[in-house]
Amino acid sequence: MASGIIEKSIIQDLARRASGLDTDGGDRRIKEIMNRVLGDLFQAIDDLDISMNEVWSAVAYLGAAGRNNELGLIAPGIGLEHFLDLRLDEEERRAGLAGGTSRTIEGPLYIAGAPECQGFARLDDGSDQGEVLFMQGQVRDQNGKPVGGAVVDVWHANTLGNYSHFDPQQAPYNLRRRIVTDTEGRYRFRTIMPSGYSTPPGGSTEELLFAVGRHGHRPAHIHFFVEAPAHRHLTTQINIEGDPYLFEDFAFGTRNDLIPPVIRISDPKLMAENQVQQPYASIEFDFVLMPAVEGIADTIVERERAKAA
Repeated sequence: MASGIIEKSIIQDLARRASGLDTDGGDRRIKEIMNRVLGDLFQAIDDLDISMNEVWSAVAYLGAAGRNNELGLIAPGIGLEHFLDLRLDEEERRAGLAGGTSRTIEGPLYIAGAPECQGFARLDDGSDQGEVLFMQGQVRDQNGKPVGGAVVDVWHANTLGNYSHFDPQQAPYNLRRRIVTDTEGRYRFRTIMPSGYSTPPGGSTEELLFAVGRHGHRPAHIHFFVEAPAHRHLTTQINIEGDPYLFEDFAFGTRNDLIPPVIRISDPKLMAENQVQQPYASIEFDFVLMPAVEGIADTIVERERAKAA
């Protein structure tokens, strides 16, 4: 078929009728969004001469992705989650809130309710013999003042790139903790060096990425929520320097100021103080929170998340 063969007025009329825009009842906001999305979709089908077979193939793909529970991976994989971050960055910049720690994607693997610890936590249960990692730093406000009582909610993968709850081989809440900062805003934890991970082999996410000539690998990283009263909630992560996929993250999660240096410690005195028998890795990283401000988008995102069993 030829492309661009339908009058725009016909497309716009069908989108309005399909979205119920001119009828009573329903949710006005949903109607407006549906009208725009359907109009753009219909126009794209006409402009690009997308065939019926291609349309129904896409419908089948989305159904399979839902059954595979991979929509949470596809959203960052197509840049959607990163785009939402970029848009929020710009809104904050216009509101004069520049200067805090960069946000980046949450991803689909957070589990609420991790054990809470004061100041220090050990994240791993000792079952994975990875490189020992200590990470420490301070939570501060935009003026450099320590934020005591902030909650640093941290989670990451094991040495195989797997997360507890999603991996039946791991104990509940392994490599997940909530750490309450001390009066000086300091936090510290001991864990193991995480590995990156890849999309499920043969799954919906991999299928889409391969179709557009991309890979499905994420570099090693550690996720964080950081929150404190009167401050904006921060969703971020740090990436582990030197990872081969550091700047090729399929989920677009890497940001230049979220790659702290990794220091290898072999001083016997420091090893003894930290109760380790082998050299270990250390990362220093401070979080800077912005003040809560009315009138701009909230940074606490309401989204479907997996729940602990």
